[in-house]
Amino acid sequence: MMIQTSTSLHTEAIELLKQLIATPSLSKEEDDTAEVIIDFLESHGVTTHRLHNNIWATNKHFEPGKPTLLLNSHHDTVKPNDGYTRDPHSPEVEDGKLFGLGSNDAGGPLVSLMATFLHFHDREDLAWNVVFCASAEEEISGDNGMRAARDVLPEFDCAIVGEPTQMKMAIAEKGLLILDCTARGTSGHAAHDGADNAIYKAMKDIEWFRTFGFSQVSESLGPIKMTVTIINAGSQHNVVPDRCTFTVDVRTTDAYSLEDVLQIIDDHTESEIAPRSVQLRPSSIPTDHPLVTTGKAMGIETYGSPTLSDQSLLPVPSLKMGPGDSNRSHTADEFIKLSEIEEGIDTYIELLSKVLTIS
Repeated sequence: MMIQTSTSLHTEAIELLKQLIATPSLSKEEDDTAEVIIDFLESHGVTTHRLHNNIWATNKHFEPGKPTLLLNSHHDTVKPNDGYTRDPHSPEVEDGKLFGLGSNDAGGPLVSLMATFLHFHDREDLAWNVVFCASAEEEISGDNGMRAARDVLPEFDCAIVGEPTQMKMAIAEKGLLILDCTARGTSGHAAHDGADNAIYKAMKDIEWFRTFGFSQVSESLGPIKMTVTIINAGSQHNVVPDRCTFTVDVRTTDAYSLEDVLQIIDDHTESEIAPRSVQLRPSSIPTDHPLVTTGKAMGIETYGSPTLSDQSLLPVPSLKMGPGDSNRSHTADEFIKLSEIEEGIDTYIELLSKVLTIS
């Protein structure tokens, strides 16, 4: 049995991340980074499996009946925004920072978890099985990402989802409702009375979304947050519109079910409300779970996360944790510090070295 040293894992993880940055992997277009991940794992003697662009593997001595931990992060990226001053696919190291699209979200967490998986892959003395999954389409919550992968992965009992959290433990994560809303009126000439302006009707509902506060507040995630993000109406200056559409981003908590949130919204608004999905639910892990208690004993801070990840699609207790900073995600000239990757690998290994021996 050979266990790689942290130093060699640091080097390999950073070189792998450079290769991933140099390989475009927009959501639904991750074919090439999937091949990079397969080649890397198989070069280390790991047997890989693939569904669409999701890649997964198990530890060498996987034993049915043992509790199983999933290590998951994603290898797709968003499109680079117009503010980039660097080539988004040219991995460049400057002042200890590795620049490139997806370096922080979620390349750093991804390669750190892969390195951690390799550290434990050959060990025969684990009380837990370990499954690693590099998922696709996370940035768009696509049907061929974790939604598909979770049905073919070996059954797992809990999960660590790699996202940039500064290696703090997100023990809860808000869910997401995206609402497409339509206010309807009657059209007419702007110079005459009698028309029922759909914009004015929409404005009443938009003001409700802006000001309403749900009475129940989550202990770990705080209040539900609703934000109107898109509005469209009208065709020309002298025609009263009979239709106004707007989109609302709703960050939900464990204080209400998604169905309850939708009912409250429907009770208070006149517009037609159509949720795009009711699958992106809040997620959490009990505070007495071994991952959490061990992390706290190591001095790792816990918090509730307002941002969404594949954690929302996992049917088990899950912890979001990884190197990097969420504030850098989707920004121009995205980067991650090399020291963050190194610290991430070391912290993951220390945490799991303690947890995976708990029977």
